Amino acid sequence: MFDKILIANRGEIACRVIRTARRLGIATVAVYSEADADAQHVRLADEAWPIGGPRPQDSYLRGDAILEVARRSGAQAIHPGYGFLSENADFADAVKAAGLAFIGPSGDSMRRMGSKAGAKDLMQAAGVPVVPGYTGEDQSPDLLAREAARIGFPLMIKAAHGGGGKGMRIVRGADEFLPNLESCQREAKSAFGRDRVLLERYIESPRHIEIQVFGDAHGNAIHLGERECSAQRRYQKVLEESPSPFVTPELRAAMGAAAVQAAHAIDYANAGTVEFIVAPSGEFFFMEINTRLQVEHPVTELVTGLDLVEWQLRIAGGEPLPLAQGDIVQHGHAIEVRLYAEDPAAGFLPGSGRLERLRLPAPSPHVRIDSGVVEGDTVTIFYDPMIAKLIVWDEDRPRALARLREALAQCGIEGPKSNIAFLERLVRHPAIVDASIDTGYLDRHLDDFTAIDAGDAGPVAAAATVALLQDEAATRAGARRSGDPSSPWAIADGWRLGHAGHRRLVLRLGDVRHEVTAHGANGEYRIEHDGITTSVSGARLDGPVLTDSPLAESSLTARFDERGRRYRIEADASRILLHDGERRWRYERVPAYQAEHTGADGSGDQVVAPMPGRIVLVRIAGGDSVVQGQELLVMEAMKMELSLKAPRDGVVAQVRATQGEFVDADASLVVLET
Repeated sequence: MFDKILIANRGEIACRVIRTARRLGIATVAVYSEADADAQHVRLADEAWPIGGPRPQDSYLRGDAILEVARRSGAQAIHPGYGFLSENADFADAVKAAGLAFIGPSGDSMRRMGSKAGAKDLMQAAGVPVVPGYTGEDQSPDLLAREAARIGFPLMIKAAHGGGGKGMRIVRGADEFLPNLESCQREAKSAFGRDRVLLERYIESPRHIEIQVFGDAHGNAIHLGERECSAQRRYQKVLEESPSPFVTPELRAAMGAAAVQAAHAIDYANAGTVEFIVAPSGEFFFMEINTRLQVEHPVTELVTGLDLVEWQLRIAGGEPLPLAQGDIVQHGHAIEVRLYAEDPAAGFLPGSGRLERLRLPAPSPHVRIDSGVVEGDTVTIFYDPMIAKLIVWDEDRPRALARLREALAQCGIEGPKSNIAFLERLVRHPAIVDASIDTGYLDRHLDDFTAIDAGDAGPVAAAATVALLQDEAATRAGARRSGDPSSPWAIADGWRLGHAGHRRLVLRLGDVRHEVTAHGANGEYRIEHDGITTSVSGARLDGPVLTDSPLAESSLTARFDERGRRYRIEADASRILLHDGERRWRYERVPAYQAEHTGADGSGDQVVAPMPGRIVLVRIAGGDSVVQGQELLVMEAMKMELSLKAPRDGVVAQVRATQGEFVDADASLVVLET
């Protein structure tokens, strides 16, 4: 076993590797960019070294800088994590040439799998089933179009050297082929440095099932079972679980055998994942081998009781596989979701900013948190916006889903927007509950998971009740401080001479403004909203009503139209967060008589940058006529391409961005004539 290792990565996976290394008594060396000087992996490691600027190409993709740190620190091996250099065969070879151990497969094995086209040819020769398609080196558009017609539509265009859902397009007709080809090649060139693509038949309503494999340097290879990864959005995995509720024992045995066969075909050593696409009939086809540890490896760890990072370390140190195939036993069910700084209501636009508040459930035998940030850290624009992985385990799938729902209810993020509410809907949706989801389901039914229940009167009445109780408590506290606690002004019931008083509140949910009129006091109210009257009685906050700290936690209990309800509450002077056990709402308190913003900046006349990023394509020029929805620019941010479109029909007055330019969030990029 090694005495000291360097972790050539950042964030959650670096922290994950450090935990296992520390348990095994192995010292750890972290590397960090200028943006990560105060990051958690830097604080957790035994020592940490700077390697360059904030952009990945200036730091985490600099193999020479990482090897120099390894040499100077005395590290004996390098763990690449996932992403960055983890599947770079040249880096793996350079590590070996420097006299260090690479905690992953050999450069030769990577090269055999580094091209999807070459991998398919190799697997087909080894007897592993593959999807029909085109994998040739001739990349002329005319030939690719002819091959597409031969394969038939729908088909998939895929970056030959890609991964992580990048550089993939579904094409359903010949007229769509060339525009999608150009977009896919451009994204592949930007993300992976090479624009070669392959074509393959698109399987309708497929499942994505992957098999965790391990090999050693002694010629042994086994699998640790499967993970179901069919809940995806734009080819990005959203929920992963093990075992798959779709896979039968017979299918598991066949896929496991094929995965081990694939590992033997490339003399694989260390952790890898063989990914298959599975038709509704159960027919399965090889997709690719990810020659690294996967983001979703914790679900396999929870059902097998094994530490896959420890296995990686032991195998890289020359040891044989710790167990034989017959020794692998699975127990229970595990599910993983990823908490991201992103806005589902805005097309899952990645976010950035300081985590003003980060509340996660306490770890337990049933709940695991893998994270690379803590409250107060910043989610930067330079890297993946994942905040944490939430993984649960229980004896069976229904109980694991119940654990996951409760764990999500305990999560809270303030600062950048997050996908928590989206995940809460996802884990209650029938497609997840009855395990019928396929890889395209979320993209086909996204509104089921992202629409805001702005018109639901129940949460509005509950939020208004919280605001009323807060205001009354504040008035009483003010009277006590004044020295006259018996003053009639401390009653705060809105009473007016000659008639029963009322109070006006304004609550905003997203872009929707709710005007509420309330009568009564002390937990007994009549609340009117959008023509609906709700009777509230026995309202009480169980917890802090007033606090100088932001977002005090408590619970609201009350009878709404004689029906008793309980809400989890987090509130301060300007925000009220409700959770009814299944859904959450975030209301902003707005001054009742504040004038509405009229959009004097000419709303609809500009296209602005939704976040910091680089302009990769400008499709228009001043004087061009455009129509609503027409793509004007393409922007690259947080490892993804964003299409910026015309907000209305009009004529371009000014283009303020150039190709290759880095722009700030909210920068005006295109102005239309008024």
